[in-house]
Amino acid sequence: MIKVAIVDDNTFLLKAVQDKLCFFDDIDIKFKAMNGEDLLQKLEKNHNLNLILMDIEMPKMNGIEATELVKSQYPQIKIIMLTVFDNDENIFNSIKAGADGYFLKEVNPEELYNGIQETLNGGAAMTPSIALKTLKLLREPIIFENVNKEEYNLTSRETEVLEQLSKGLKYNAIAENLFLSAGTIRKHVENIYTKLQVHNKLEAIQKAKSNKLI
Repeated sequence: MIKVAIVDDNTFLLKAVQDKLCFFDDIDIKFKAMNGEDLLQKLEKNHNLNLILMDIEMPKMNGIEATELVKSQYPQIKIIMLTVFDNDENIFNSIKAGADGYFLKEVNPEELYNGIQETLNGGAAMTPSIALKTLKLLREPIIFENVNKEEYNLTSRETEVLEQLSKGLKYNAIAENLFLSAGTIRKHVENIYTKLQVHNKLEAIQKAKSNKLI
């Protein structure tokens, strides 16, 4: 049996991964964790695992930080990142932290299962688009630097709006929470996009989190 743990703070996506694995008789899901801290606590009680499927964006401790700690304490456990994010920085930092593979969550059950087998056999299983990005990163290394809040010049109100956006709230709900009009929120969001040099909400949240703006 292949003993697996799944780490994801989104219960719907966590169940989706579990459902993909239920097709295969030799996969035994030992436990599920909601974030890196939860994972490390559970590993203390049971680290008899072959592999961890690890989300990246999670509260308390993200998947990259968790990967680094798991690899230092339990180097025998393989880790495959399983995420919606395919940006260079996440790929680079995941591999640097010790990840053995990297799949996007849209992966189908058979590809995921084959990737698990490949990883356990010493390979590095990846979604093809991720493999291409990884090769590109090797050819053209990028220096990723954490930029502090001051460099983006976000106002405290813009930071508040970003935090609300990161919780998945719509403009109307944010407006109610901050006692502003939806039009004002929309203007704040436009300013945030300009300052962060992004084009959509997902990019804004991702950049804000990676630079510890929220």
